[in-house]
Amino acid sequence: MMNKILIIEDEEAIAELEKDYLELSGFSVEIENRGDEGLKRALEGDFNLFILDLMLPGMDGFEICKQIRQEKNTPVILVSAKKDDIDKIRGLGLGADDYITKPFSPSELVARVKAHLARYERLIGSGLPENDIVEIRGIKIDKTARRVWVNGEEKNFTTKEFDLLTFLAQNPNRVFTKDELFNKIWDMESIGDIATVTVHIKKIREKIEFNTAKPQYIETIWGVGYRFKV
Repeated sequence: MMNKILIIEDEEAIAELEKDYLELSGFSVEIENRGDEGLKRALEGDFNLFILDLMLPGMDGFEICKQIRQEKNTPVILVSAKKDDIDKIRGLGLGADDYITKPFSPSELVARVKAHLARYERLIGSGLPENDIVEIRGIKIDKTARRVWVNGEEKNFTTKEFDLLTFLAQNPNRVFTKDELFNKIWDMESIGDIATVTVHIKKIREKIEFNTAKPQYIETIWGVGYRFKV
């Protein structure tokens, strides 16, 4: 079945160029030019990946990404003319899977789209045994259903947050550097930098820790990295 992609981009020439290249690569592509209309279509439609511009009329890409993440784990690629790291970190912190800066080559966009779709399909169709569950001190991770409960209450995790939490929980009491975690969870060199790891650790702690100032699960080992304490 053909993968469907939604592009939310107000610059029509750029949107059409992206659409042409993606369709040549075998994707079905739809375009929305306004942020608010794009979000509505994203939540109501059955898309396999979203490409969001950050600066949009009606609603910006950050808010769209945030609201998509509240309901879907579908891959999100943010596109921006800004090269500021703070925008990249903010976007990734809201659950985006990737961040690409204009101007970029259409072939680079296609390559990233293919990589994220392949990775997402591996994750949701990975053939894990039924009820493949990790349980540690009140945290229950169902790897098959990709769901997490903290003291019986289900918490919503983005794809990368889930991968990072699961990896640490399956390797308890072992210290990993930010570089090791970045290379393990973000397996494409071009995605970003290790600041991404810090952002995602912070988000995970907000969901699993009783007191984020005194983490009981994910410890910071100063000057080295992180470990999941058992």
